[in-house]
Amino acid sequence: MADSDIVVIQGLTFAYDSRPILKGIDLRIRRGQVVAIMGGSGCGKTTLLRVIGGALSPTGGTASVLGNDMRGLDGAGLYELRRRMGVLFQFGALFTDMSVFDNVAFQMREHTNLPETLIHDLVMMKLDAVGLRGASGLMPSELSGGMARRVALARAVAL
Repeated sequence: MADSDIVVIQGLTFAYDSRPILKGIDLRIRRGQVVAIMGGSGCGKTTLLRVIGGALSPTGGTASVLGNDMRGLDGAGLYELRRRMGVLFQFGALFTDMSVFDNVAFQMREHTNLPETLIHDLVMMKLDAVGLRGASGLMPSELSGGMARRVALARAVAL
């Protein structure tokens, strides 16, 4: 595994009960690389992402993220690794009772001790990057679908 490797999957297999979902998957994702996982319904895309995120353990092969073997991580190790990951859900998954600003600030407030002034500056920088600086006070119900996805992107990369 090279220093630039973020995700390394080798010979990965996964089965639900006796039904194989993933068979012999090899994948290497390097730092800065953009990757799309595409395929038909039920082919294992979500299962692969769940293995990478540590929600599922492979039945065979290896999956490592940032040099960590996903099988060998305990709860605390998995928690620390997940703090370094950003997830962008297909439909945004914004907190409906929080403003755009608070949605983006959420993980900074939960997982850091940053002062609120710095959180404000970081949130506004992320919103500016997705073209939504002026929407910080809006609620998710006031956003178009495209705007909600951009807020979700800003939240995913906030840390």
